[in-house]
Amino acid sequence: MTKKTLTPQRKRATASDVARVAGVSKWTVSRAFTAGASISNTARVQVLAAAESLGYRPNLLARSLSQKRTHIVGVAIDQLKNPHAMLLLDEVTKQLQLRGYMALLLNITEGKHYQSVMMMADQLQVDGILFLGTILTDELITIAHDTHHIPLVQVGRNTDGQPLDMVNIDGYQAGWEIGKLLLAQGCQRFGYMKGPDTPSSHLLRMDGYRAALTAAGKDLNVELVVGQYDRQLGYQTMENYLRSVSTQDRVDALFCENDILALGAMAALRATAENGAIAIVGFDDIDEASAPEWQLTSYSQRTDRLINEALNRLIDGEATEQGEWRQGELRIRRSHLLPSPASVRGG
Repeated sequence: MTKKTLTPQRKRATASDVARVAGVSKWTVSRAFTAGASISNTARVQVLAAAESLGYRPNLLARSLSQKRTHIVGVAIDQLKNPHAMLLLDEVTKQLQLRGYMALLLNITEGKHYQSVMMMADQLQVDGILFLGTILTDELITIAHDTHHIPLVQVGRNTDGQPLDMVNIDGYQAGWEIGKLLLAQGCQRFGYMKGPDTPSSHLLRMDGYRAALTAAGKDLNVELVVGQYDRQLGYQTMENYLRSVSTQDRVDALFCENDILALGAMAALRATAENGAIAIVGFDDIDEASAPEWQLTSYSQRTDRLINEALNRLIDGEATEQGEWRQGELRIRRSHLLPSPASVRGG
């Protein structure tokens, strides 16, 4: 049997090693790697050359702790299966890195491990926590506040009566625009499909939608509650609705609280040979919305603007109360269109 020889690991170079080779003090080494620190150009060149020869890299975490800031931001998120959550996560990690920060992902799947996850964030001394589109319970907010006195910012959802910053688009205006869009198609009966059965004030989309209908003398006839942002459950909810309601009594327009629900509803319409019979609009403008097989009309929250505003508040303590981040963008495709009378007659 051949004995395997282990290669000894190379000892990691320290600031003291760099100081010895460069012929300077350990504190000069520290200043050479600190932006804006007072140090002569000659000394900086000597330190950097020594560090290069030794393969030295400064311990940023240790330095950050000494400065009372770790440059780590906790990013709390549930609904990880939701593609919009991935859009938010992609945007926040990119923007954090551009600012010299790192993200610590905190998976707070509803009802599980709040205490242990927040304790981890506390032990790593994160500079703040972003909650991305998360439904915040009183318990979770209490734990977040009690474990560490740091800034808390919620993105993409409102939470009533809680002491934290909230960055969300004008959901009322978004719902109003979607209502006007469907009214312009000549729709007469209107429905709304929601995920979790939370108060409408969390998003305000349904409120704006209903207001646009009321202003036109129409009612919100049906509210379908799915319970989760889940495509299969959206499919089943729509399928049950189509089976239980006669054709003449069904809605001919449906605003879905997000694109995942909208895609589930559209799939149910196709499976029951009702494709195109109901105008559908989603929300979030996930990548799949623009796919040729769906052409889902949706509403983009402009996550780049939302995240920028959230980080301005979390990191810099600066807020722009009524900036362009409050406005999303309607993305017009084809799912909101009803068949023309001529095509229904076969003309």
